[in-house]
Amino acid sequence: MTAVDSLAYHLRETFELPQPAIDWLLLLWSAIQTLDDFADGDKVERAELDALIWNTLVAMPCHPFFAAHPQALGGAVSTMVLKWQASDRAERDGFADARSFVWRAGFYDVVLVVLNLCYGPRVAQSKAHLVMHLYGERFEDYLKEFDHARAD
Repeated sequence: MTAVDSLAYHLRETFELPQPAIDWLLLLWSAIQTLDDFADGDKVERAELDALIWNTLVAMPCHPFFAAHPQALGGAVSTMVLKWQASDRAERDGFADARSFVWRAGFYDVVLVVLNLCYGPRVAQSKAHLVMHLYGERFEDYLKEFDHARAD
């Protein structure tokens, strides 16, 4: 099962989110993965670039789920971006640590906001720990990336 398949499964089965919320979150996931590949200097295929352009400029802002909650989702996404940029800056400056690792997981903050929008704070609170468990990267593996980079 790929990471996106696992994410889609949990959004549907574990959190029982409505399909429009799932679809919008998967558009966001795809966009941030491609943008992260660009930032890391990884090869991005033309089809991925075309999808990124369409999804960020058309599909996501015109999506009915986003249209119903632009302030909350816009705020959550802006916070996610700022946290990722802070993490990236710390990593590039040689200060990767537990804080920068946590900042990278801003997408899951957006999932929490979506869960709250769909079901309210009581359900969001009861499932918040499960959302955080979706983050698949281990801290030890994260630190190894930078130990390897420093050794090169």
